[in-house]
Amino acid sequence: MGKLAFIGFGEAASAFLGGWRRAGLTGGVAAYDIKTGSADAAERGRKWADYAAAGVAGAERLEQALAGASIVFSLVTADQALAAARAAAERIAPGTLYLDGNSCAPGTKREEARILEEAGARYVDLAVMAPVHPRLHRTPLLVSGPHAAAALAALAELDMDAGEAPGPVGTASSIKMIRSVMMKGLEALFLESVLAGRRAGVDGVVLDSLDVTFPGFGFKERAAYMQERVMTHGVRRAAEMREVARTVDELGLDGGMARAAVAWQQRVGALGLDAGAIGRDDYGALADAILARLDPKDR
Repeated sequence: MGKLAFIGFGEAASAFLGGWRRAGLTGGVAAYDIKTGSADAAERGRKWADYAAAGVAGAERLEQALAGASIVFSLVTADQALAAARAAAERIAPGTLYLDGNSCAPGTKREEARILEEAGARYVDLAVMAPVHPRLHRTPLLVSGPHAAAALAALAELDMDAGEAPGPVGTASSIKMIRSVMMKGLEALFLESVLAGRRAGVDGVVLDSLDVTFPGFGFKERAAYMQERVMTHGVRRAAEMREVARTVDELGLDGGMARAAVAWQQRVGALGLDAGAIGRDDYGALADAILARLDPKDR
């Protein structure tokens, strides 16, 4: 297999690369992330350190990463996916597989596909269907669109766990987005219930009563996990949930639940709290840390 390139080098890209290295799948890999052009010297330094730690050839400009690449993974935040596609279309070689693994609405994916197909690339709607840890490159994936077969063959060479969602571009992302109504919405529901319960001094009673109603769910353990996920990834999840709301709107329904989840994900993610330092398994400590940092207008 030829050279691979990443557009965006965050958690997903580093996880995939780490899995390939462990599996002995080495080769030319380049990466470009907009943080390498940040005005913040510390942020630039952290990204170059990420490249070095992963053993990837970091690029100062997108065209450097794309040069000679036969497969491109786009793994940016949802709000940057369309801009990344437009930038790539100006520089990508005809025939390149462009695997768009961003959490975007089907309409966004279709617009990206139009732009890149006009540039001669082969666009693939790629959906990452689970957290990338601990499974790394074996995280379940779905692909859709006219180049799904070529994508499946390429992903099989990379020992990745991919299946096809038969249908046009947007099919895989529809599954991902509609699933997120439940998954990321559940995180927001936990936040609102636990934080309100904590402030009222009845959180333990509430969670215990929910365990009676839904035996075996483990609400206190889930409360800790859900809060940690939002504290760590809330800003990125908020961008995804904006696309989820757009997905529901495109289907002629009101994505109000998704938009409500955006608010909680953004608010808590933006606090910048370190769940590991607080105690990621202690739902009460996590809730107290969030409550202590919420803006006064939220109190």
